[in-house]
Amino acid sequence: MYQRTHVEQHFSGSDTVRDIVIGMSDGLTVPFALAAGLSGAVNNSFVVLVAGIAEMAAGSIAMGLGGYLAARGEEDHYRSELERERREVLELPEVETEEVREAFRKYGLEGEALEKATQAVTARPQAWVDFMMKNELGLEKPDPKRALSSALTIGGSYIAGGIIPLAPYAFHLPLETAFLWSIVVTLVALTLFGAVKARFTGVSALKGAWQTALVGSIAAGAAYGLARLVSRFGA
Repeated sequence: MYQRTHVEQHFSGSDTVRDIVIGMSDGLTVPFALAAGLSGAVNNSFVVLVAGIAEMAAGSIAMGLGGYLAARGEEDHYRSELERERREVLELPEVETEEVREAFRKYGLEGEALEKATQAVTARPQAWVDFMMKNELGLEKPDPKRALSSALTIGGSYIAGGIIPLAPYAFHLPLETAFLWSIVVTLVALTLFGAVKARFTGVSALKGAWQTALVGSIAAGAAYGLARLVSRFGA
């Protein structure tokens, strides 16, 4: 007898993958825009390289710190809600029991089945609290190592992305040549990155590729045009 196999496809990107996407997206775009802007205002590749490295260092630290604080904020919020749920289970057991019943009713349980499920949860205080955290508040226990891991991953990904648009300026090429090579290698990197990122977001690879490349191009073009305009008035 033929049996059809059902394969579910869902977004399965871990927190680490998300951190890489965040860091790499900004790492490719911001230093690229800065280099493009400076290329329209100065006439020395080394100046662009030094400024780009300074921005890349500052940006990676800022992004990493942001990731660290966000993860710590999630931990603090979880602990605060956990303590509140523990108090409510002890001080307001009738109210919390009814909330458990209401949660099971949403799954279609009624009558004896509802009461048995409710009693199974409320019979164990820790399981009761865990149930309320997940089903009432939608909170999962965060990984205690998440904050540091997130900071390092985002910061490292930012640097990895920032190296690409700045690399041509490190080969002592004329500014115009370095600028053109920076455009080429960064657009290629943005396109490939967008296609890979699309795999984790459920978007088609083609759509993800051109959207990411378009955003980077607009940012760099705006920075270059503004720098050219300011340099003309400054002259």
